[in-house]
Amino acid sequence: MYVTIKEVAEYLDFPEEYIESLIQQRKIRAVYDGEQYVINKAQFTTHMEQMEKYRELIQEILNEPIPEDYDIKDED
Repeated sequence: MYVTIKEVAEYLDFPEEYIESLIQQRKIRAVYDGEQYVINKAQFTTHMEQMEKYRELIQEILNEPIPEDYDIKDED
């Protein structure tokens, strides 16, 4: 499924200018259809899966309780 730069920017939550710069740097494969660039959305599936796993890891770390400090009770 091919989508426009605007749709990719919304899907990845990046500015359109950034997506355009990635296309110019050839980091994102795109096809020019005569009017605009269109991008195969499937190439971002792996990226989105990895980002979701990273978000879950960060939430897990943030939700972990802070262990009690053993030195707090020490009265040297």
